[in-house]
Amino acid sequence: MPAERRNYVDRSAHTRTQKPIAPFARYDNLREKGLWLAIPGPADTIDQENGGVRSALADVGIGYIGWTHNTFVDNQLPNAARSPIANQLYMGQNPTFASANFLIVTYDISRFGIPDGQIVVGAEQQYWTWDRPGPDRVGLNTLAYYQTFLDRKLELKFGYLRNQNEFTGTLFGGMTGSNMFALIQAGVSTNAAPTPAVNLKYNFDDRFYNKISVQRSISPDGPYAEIRENPAGVDWSTANAGTLLIDEIGYRSKAAPGSPDTWLRAGAGFNTSRYKNLADPDQQRVSGNNFHYIAADRQFWQTDAVRSPSRGLYGGFSIMGAPPDLNRISQYYELRLYTKGPFDCRPQDLIALVASNTTWSKFAVDAALAKGQLAHRDTLAITGTYTAHLAPGIYASAGLSYIHNPTSVTHTLQTEHALNLLVSTLVFF
Repeated sequence: MPAERRNYVDRSAHTRTQKPIAPFARYDNLREKGLWLAIPGPADTIDQENGGVRSALADVGIGYIGWTHNTFVDNQLPNAARSPIANQLYMGQNPTFASANFLIVTYDISRFGIPDGQIVVGAEQQYWTWDRPGPDRVGLNTLAYYQTFLDRKLELKFGYLRNQNEFTGTLFGGMTGSNMFALIQAGVSTNAAPTPAVNLKYNFDDRFYNKISVQRSISPDGPYAEIRENPAGVDWSTANAGTLLIDEIGYRSKAAPGSPDTWLRAGAGFNTSRYKNLADPDQQRVSGNNFHYIAADRQFWQTDAVRSPSRGLYGGFSIMGAPPDLNRISQYYELRLYTKGPFDCRPQDLIALVASNTTWSKFAVDAALAKGQLAHRDTLAITGTYTAHLAPGIYASAGLSYIHNPTSVTHTLQTEHALNLLVSTLVFF
């Protein structure tokens, strides 16, 4: 190459505009893999890179994320029918506080030639002033191995998993979530009750997928019984718990300039656990429980398609069902409308409006009526929340939820209605 031409090329290489490299991009491969749940990366934590600890650990293939989620619920109606905590019937009947704290550590084994290989270890601690939704525990949250095959078409994850974060997608917009208890009652493992499982996901392309799981079911008597019997979360089995098979097929297209965010999914499960028969309480426990669900979320329009395509107005729905003879919740319906980044000055905030209807087992309702109790066949809830991103790693949410018949199946004249004040904070580190 002539000297003049060579000098021109060298000058062009030095003066050409370089694409900036995100300062936290090096940590992307250390975030937990295989989840639908988008846990923030180090850029959205309170400590970020302060002190160099995160960077030093990343150099040897270790990543971590921790968070604390604290919630307060209180019925604002004057006839809230306060009761001793032992007799409390629903969240907010008495002022109710809950705290859940997590630490997830990952180790990158792709550095040894394993495609996308990762080992995940997590712990969870939770505390409730009313322990019926809990109870209090300190124990395992996850212990998992993950890798891909066939150029990422096939994803494998196995270990002690919490499938509420692997299937269905009930958390939208970052903090606001759907009620997943219709599926948890049928055996799906949770953050507080992880169970042994093997998950396989096949990606037909970058949008269509099918995901299956063979999971040890949580206790057929519910998460409360599971945690009471297995608080550390490490037991291989619990009483009457069998095997749960789950299959989900879906289509997911993440937001991009001119392309709105879309997620469609449908799934079903079959459980061999031995459940109490609500249609005949005197009968021995029976197996064969199952569930099904369909859900969709769609971005209607983008408010800043070029710089932040995920901002905009969304809508969605969920439908869940399970047999009424083996499950107290037989049907669940939800409609949701939410907006991400509602204001230019608040690009990471969220406003959500959610309406839901929970249908209770006709057998449980008829049994209560036969005993002369006041009983209801469904529960209606309408909830509005505003979630603010206050600083890196810090979120706060406030809202109101009107609930007609907030209790399960039976009620009193004083517990037919609730107007719950909802306040929560979420801090990542």
